[in-house]
Amino acid sequence: MEIEKKFGVYLCKGCGIADAINFESLTKVIKKEGKIQHIKEADILCSPEGRAMILEDLKPDGEGINSIVVAACSPRVKYEEFDFPNVLVERCNIREQVAWTQEPNNEHTQALAEDYLRMACARIKKAGMPEPYETECDKTILVIGGGTAGLSAALQAANNGCQVVLVEKEAQLGGFAARMYRQTPSSYPYTTLQEPAVFKMIQEVQNHPKIKVMTAATLEKLDGQPGLLDADITVGGELETLRVGTVVLAAGWKPYDATKLVKLGYGLSKDVITNIEMEEMAKAGKIVRPSDGKAPESVAFIQCAGSRDPEHLPYCSDFCCTASLKQALYVREQNPNAIAYILYKDIRTPGQTELFYKQVQSDPGVMLTKAEIAEVGLGDGGKLRISATDTLLGANVIFEADLVVLATGMVPATADEAVLNLGYRQGPNLPDLELFSGFADSNFICFPYETRRTGIFAAGCVHQPMNMAMATEDGVGAACKAIQAAEHVAAGMAVHPRAWDITFPDPFMQRCTSCKRCTEECPFGAIEEDEKGTPFFKINRCRRCATCMGACPERIISFKDYSVDQIGSMLKSLDVPEIEDEDDPLAPLRVIGLVCENDAYPALDAAALHKLNLNPMIRFISLRCLGSFNMVWVSDAFSRGIDGIILLGCKHGDDYQCHFAKGSELCEYRLSKLSETLDKLGLESDRVVQYQIGHSDFDRLPQIVDDFVARVREIGPNPFKEL
Repeated sequence: MEIEKKFGVYLCKGCGIADAINFESLTKVIKKEGKIQHIKEADILCSPEGRAMILEDLKPDGEGINSIVVAACSPRVKYEEFDFPNVLVERCNIREQVAWTQEPNNEHTQALAEDYLRMACARIKKAGMPEPYETECDKTILVIGGGTAGLSAALQAANNGCQVVLVEKEAQLGGFAARMYRQTPSSYPYTTLQEPAVFKMIQEVQNHPKIKVMTAATLEKLDGQPGLLDADITVGGELETLRVGTVVLAAGWKPYDATKLVKLGYGLSKDVITNIEMEEMAKAGKIVRPSDGKAPESVAFIQCAGSRDPEHLPYCSDFCCTASLKQALYVREQNPNAIAYILYKDIRTPGQTELFYKQVQSDPGVMLTKAEIAEVGLGDGGKLRISATDTLLGANVIFEADLVVLATGMVPATADEAVLNLGYRQGPNLPDLELFSGFADSNFICFPYETRRTGIFAAGCVHQPMNMAMATEDGVGAACKAIQAAEHVAAGMAVHPRAWDITFPDPFMQRCTSCKRCTEECPFGAIEEDEKGTPFFKINRCRRCATCMGACPERIISFKDYSVDQIGSMLKSLDVPEIEDEDDPLAPLRVIGLVCENDAYPALDAAALHKLNLNPMIRFISLRCLGSFNMVWVSDAFSRGIDGIILLGCKHGDDYQCHFAKGSELCEYRLSKLSETLDKLGLESDRVVQYQIGHSDFDRLPQIVDDFVARVREIGPNPFKEL
């Protein structure tokens, strides 16, 4: 039931705001144009005294205010100070975007502050009280994969009181870690090889009362939404369906196909083996030449075999360097007279692993050479001939070895198979971008565990290449995110990145034309289609980016506190001055900046913190994501007389940083179709532009805005001003 709104506006004078703005004039605008009569000022609104003043007005036996505008600092700060339960709060940023970036007591500065108040008043009048999406929720966590990361995730979740189902496709737990002879040191002094820690983890998992282990099992299908996921699992030839809440995907990795490394001699001789085969040989008890069963006197380890190579694996697989250093010690322990050659592009041993590297380096029987391998061929007497270029000395070298070990890299298990077998209209696989080379797509800058399927978190080597220590930590992190996600679903909140958000899409389906734009553009598969092709939401998959709202040509999708109509009303509320002389270089223009709340808005705040001046002709409006940009706002703005629109969003492409995977890219695509619309309006396409802005690009913002305003001035004022 909708409540009757009682509005109040609270003005802060602190942090230099009162020194830059005339508050008497602000009050007149709020009363006359904003139609809000309850207005109060405070020297420091976030102080205990300021909060007490607001709280007093919120009391039912007081003023009974339930919808407030806080005209103070950026909404990115002082969140808790201005968080009032069951009260609509609209933050109006007159500190960073006015007082700290404009000339004080200037007519343009005053006009800017008044416009921000107009927009805030218009926005809160169109907003509704957010309500959580209440649904049943199962908090069981499904872990896919019984290797190091999966075991770690299962233990973390179970030790925090969660029920866990662990599914492993092999008959035994442990993954590749269980096939290891020794592991690199993980404790002080970081110089001695250790027994694999995975076996202790396996025992703990098998004995834990909250963990159900299913080995030799396959996940046939995963469908539903977070909190209500149905997992069809085949084990022992029988199909079992389990209800789970969230998922940790820790399916592990497989070695790169060495048969593709013809130049390095694999397949030419039985004595060219991979690092995995070397490990298994050591664990079996003795390192020998496969061709004749003799112990090798010399072993050549070739690093980056297929890794860091655009024709094979473009990335570093992380573990290969330490694996070869470890295996060189195997050779030396078995035969103190044997020689181990390690030919590397670079030796990468970060952190405490550097101490292990130095320990191996000091061994007189281990030779390390920076080299590029030209070829591995057959030598004399059954030996192998390695032709290489010593890249430090610039010399070509040829030497022979009894055994060659190729340090092949990691390929995620999900690269070639649909491990999850998702029941999504977008297909059974996790969406992938070339940027991630087959690893689970994640915005690693901000969300290191999230995938583009809400409630499914990647851990271990499906996430990125890593060693055992890293995989153990990764499993813990992914489990914590899975627990958090289940709790958020139970509370009716968005999972991430707007984790506090209790709004959800509320479509007016009577006007839906089934154009399918929302289902096609949703980055997270939150919208499915029924047998007739009509879209419907699976709300718990939704991350509240509002991309669907931007995609819908009928404008039927909205949120309680975020809608097409709401932003449109803000645009229409602006005071747009008439331009009497368009040749006057100081004639006022009105330019709108629609900015992403995740990258561009923080950059604006950073510009203000550095006291950079921003052009007074522009008014910024925060969007959840540029993916929510709806083309109707262009018409709203230009019909009001706005002279130009600049959109500031996240970086996309190969270096994508969008919190919602592809919102900025989708916005750019929509703008590419804009020229026809503008032509019909008799307006130039240059009046609408988009820029990619990262957090650290704050120093670029003033020039970007100035250049755009200058371009708009060059084009001339909006002809609709005359209407």
